[in-house]
Amino acid sequence: MKKVWLSWSTGKDSAWTLHALTKDPEFEVAGLFTTVTEEFDRVSVHGVRTSLLDAQSKRLDIPIHRVILPWPCSNKLYQNAMDHVWQAASDHGIEMIAFGDLFLEDVRQYRLDILKNTGLQPIFPIWGQPTSSLADAMISSGLRAIVTCVDTRQLPAEYSGQNYDRDFLNQLPTSVDPCGENGEFHTFVYSFPMFSQPIDMKIGEVVNRDGFVYTDVMSRLDDPDDLIVHSTNLILNR
Repeated sequence: MKKVWLSWSTGKDSAWTLHALTKDPEFEVAGLFTTVTEEFDRVSVHGVRTSLLDAQSKRLDIPIHRVILPWPCSNKLYQNAMDHVWQAASDHGIEMIAFGDLFLEDVRQYRLDILKNTGLQPIFPIWGQPTSSLADAMISSGLRAIVTCVDTRQLPAEYSGQNYDRDFLNQLPTSVDPCGENGEFHTFVYSFPMFSQPIDMKIGEVVNRDGFVYTDVMSRLDDPDDLIVHSTNLILNR
């Protein structure tokens, strides 16, 4: 089996990529890695609290490696941080890096370019799957997620905080991809067949930052073990 690290955003596409990898006997998912914005202590882009990231790690029983980024973060600093990730992956005996990209060719090419000369092979387990049927398959599997971020240039603000389910999909404007692949929205998975148990969470405040509407999600912390950190920081040397 080839050892893989998976780029993990806390959202549905990452979860479904993990699902695809674990069904293939060729791969062993040895770890996940996630970018975290240091100033806010939240998962970058998705805006999810790191305590919930750790709760996912616990329920998957897979270690998560946090890639700590400053705010603001220049392209050079980001590249330096990712170089640190690739070196750490190699040091752990990892052979492949998996991404949950679906159809954006420029994003895929970027992944290929940044992994050149690292000795790591990029793979895209759910690439090219029709997003309408993919969204339906996720929901049918028992995956449950909440929309944590909406780009109001592409989708009205009131979609933030909604459950990612068939009602949500049926209400989407036709211009919006069912999986939000163009950045229209982002999600947090709180229940998944691969989780040992669902994450008991509640909705917090909703904020608008530069046209992006974020819905805060918090754990109810019914399980005291959710207070324990289940991830490792990959600190960026600035």
